[in-house]
Amino acid sequence: MALTGALALSLATGCAGGGPAGSSRNTVTYWLWDTNQQPAYRACAKGFEKENPGLKVKITQIGFEDYWTKLTASFIAGTQPDVFTDHIQQFGQFSDLKVLEPLDNLGIDKSDYQPGLADNWIGEDGHRYGAPKDWDTVALFYNRKMAEAAGISAGKFNTLSWNPEDGGTFEKAIAHLTIDKHGRRGDEPGFDKNNVKVYGLATGGGGDASGQIQWSAFTGSAGWSYTDKKRWGTKYNYDSKTFQSVIKWYFGLAKKGYLAPLEVYGDTANPPNAQMAAGKAATALDGAWLLSTYHGAKGLDVGTARTPAGPTGKRATMMNGLADSISRAAHNKEGARKWVKYLASDACQTVVGKYGIVFPATRAGTKAAVAAYEKKGIDTKAFTQPVADKKNFTTFSFPITNYAADVEALMRPAMQDLYAGGAPASDLDSTNSQINFILSQ
Repeated sequence: MALTGALALSLATGCAGGGPAGSSRNTVTYWLWDTNQQPAYRACAKGFEKENPGLKVKITQIGFEDYWTKLTASFIAGTQPDVFTDHIQQFGQFSDLKVLEPLDNLGIDKSDYQPGLADNWIGEDGHRYGAPKDWDTVALFYNRKMAEAAGISAGKFNTLSWNPEDGGTFEKAIAHLTIDKHGRRGDEPGFDKNNVKVYGLATGGGGDASGQIQWSAFTGSAGWSYTDKKRWGTKYNYDSKTFQSVIKWYFGLAKKGYLAPLEVYGDTANPPNAQMAAGKAATALDGAWLLSTYHGAKGLDVGTARTPAGPTGKRATMMNGLADSISRAAHNKEGARKWVKYLASDACQTVVGKYGIVFPATRAGTKAAVAAYEKKGIDTKAFTQPVADKKNFTTFSFPITNYAADVEALMRPAMQDLYAGGAPASDLDSTNSQINFILSQ
């Protein structure tokens, strides 16, 4: 989502006006994008309203694809929500444009949350702009029936490793799970890579600037970092030989016929979980936020396994954490502060956890979510273990920098060219130079 100069200009000239529908000093307006989480936050709102007589919370759910466009437009028009669910990828640009209200006086203690979640929402100016909400990691989903037919046990999935030279045991497993239209597996003589019936690994697209559910688990376990600093980096490392060797191997899986081609993927129409549900893919790297979706898919008996170990000897996963932010021009700033503080508390997060949809940011909220998933018969260890086991796992965040929209605009087509167009990984040298030039301005 690109925040254009129009937004910066409107904020600088103070042209925003009006107010969100239903706004008043007795109402706090709150936007979120996940329809699955809406019931949980309605339950939180009831608890909040009971503790704060006279205050009401008006929740608006907007689909992710439209969310950022409408939020941007609301900042320009002055119809912004008091509080909204924020994403770390948008944080740098929002804080730079000064559309966020500092939250330093909310009493957020980082020790109350899973490691790293609170620190990620500190701006370059040292102020806090987000209250930790939830977190997620990435793991390997696999079709149990297909795995059994291929002779791959759950225990075997959890011991897989990879390397950029020959793909290791991970590539061997993916190849064996791949089946062409003649019934031949990817590691059998005569396999037809151009007529595949079941891909060993579903595609999540090219992965743009972050590769969260595509290649980030591999680049992370190879010891690569997005930028020169953990937060607010000034240089990206897409020109790294390590990064490019991983990307060359990963997209090479598609050339071999083991990874579904880019044209199979659609953000909304055909994401990895849909590919698996349709029986078109045997495995998928995907996020914890879709645990219930995979397990609820009709006819799909799914298991989960840890991401494969890489050249560093460790397994890796991105650990993302959403937050709740307050608009700088909130119409009910006092009520917004009370609502965000409540959202970040155990009182709300344990309620959200009991719905078994996401892992809330507080430890008590996470514990409640694990219990709720277990009650549904869903094993969460592949997602929770990386947070607790730092000896065997590496976790990392989305890159946190300025100009995130510009980085995304440059990296998305570049990664698609590598994936579908067969461009060499070395082409990323030029893209990286363009990105770092922008960051230097």
